Amino acid sequence: MRLRHIEVFNAVMLTGSVSGAARLINVTQPAVSRILQHAELQLGFTLFQRSKGRLMPTAEALTLHPHIERLFSQLDEVQRLAVTLKAGNSAKELRVLTVLALSYEILPRAIKLFRVKHADVTITVQALHSPQIVSALALQEADVGFLFSQVTHSALAQEHLSDGHMVCVVPKGMLPSRLIKRGSVSLAELSGQPVIGLDVMDPVGRSLNQACREAEVGLQFDITVQTYHSALALAHHGLGIALIDTCTAASADRTRVDVLTLDPLIPVPVKALWPAGKPGSVAVRAFVRCFHQALAQTV
Repeated sequence: MRLRHIEVFNAVMLTGSVSGAARLINVTQPAVSRILQHAELQLGFTLFQRSKGRLMPTAEALTLHPHIERLFSQLDEVQRLAVTLKAGNSAKELRVLTVLALSYEILPRAIKLFRVKHADVTITVQALHSPQIVSALALQEADVGFLFSQVTHSALAQEHLSDGHMVCVVPKGMLPSRLIKRGSVSLAELSGQPVIGLDVMDPVGRSLNQACREAEVGLQFDITVQTYHSALALAHHGLGIALIDTCTAASADRTRVDVLTLDPLIPVPVKALWPAGKPGSVAVRAFVRCFHQALAQTV
């Protein structure tokens, strides 16, 4: 199928008629019919059958359509990238993406450091999930992003910034005093305790589940959350033990909770990413350095 065939096919699938497809893609009805017939001729099978004035897709058309939808999604990404490239990016603007956990303590410190020498740069910040950050950077919709875990993407360059790890945040009085005095706790010692679970789709949540499997420990997850700060907030209110990253734990209220080292050590690396085909500007490189410095001060 040619691209024009695909465009007409998709328009008919969306509208259910030749007239609707013609209006959608701004061509004449005879042109839609002609292109559709040519597509069917090339394919060697019928795509639509007429029923009560509407075009009903055949089984072959229904099989094709999900693949066509994915193709149009990719074309939309190309269009967005073209718009981004046409608009360019001002040297006085910095578009920053970060996972939510890094936006509470680390990001403000990094911005404060950055402002000392780059007070004239406008900064736009968005807190997103890791897959959204990767997608936006690949489409050059942002200049730099910060997240946890290793990322493999041909369109992105990255730099390792910090070797964070998971820690155990315990409401006061929930664990024996001997563990609190020791300053560390093992996964096995948390068995039977109310632990706040992390989303299994989250990189840190996956690392935690893997560590539990390797240690042959089954933790009791009465509450599961999507963000590390939600887990910390629940721990502050005595609702469970939070297993979170060191960056989030920097916000812990030590009058309400104790922060213990977790055994085994579960790494939570912090990475900086930017579009590989676009050399980092002076502002991007400076901001990455400031972010690195903020991590060193906090973690």
